Amino acid sequence: MSWLFLVIAGLMEVGGVIYLKLSEGFSKLKPTIMFIIFMGTSFILLSISLKDIPISVGYGVWTGIGAAGSVLLGMVVFKEPKDVRKLVLVGGIIICIIGLKLVS
Repeated sequence: MSWLFLVIAGLMEVGGVIYLKLSEGFSKLKPTIMFIIFMGTSFILLSISLKDIPISVGYGVWTGIGAAGSVLLGMVVFKEPKDVRKLVLVGGIIICIIGLKLVS
């Protein structure tokens, strides 16, 4: 169950980062509120998952999901340039996340 919480926490972090961008420096109320909800939920789920998962693995996975998801959604939602090198590097992050899961 802890791994499920960790994955959901990582996905919530991605949502939080998207709303952080949409808040335009916290100048827009609705995206700011959504940012607080997503990031608050992310931190709560991360803290629950860290009861059973070592912090070295849990934080790495959480950060990796957030980083990879932010890059991919940035390309889709915000029309950021798609670059093969970015995709290869995101693939490396995903491989590292899987590796951390396998060694823990």
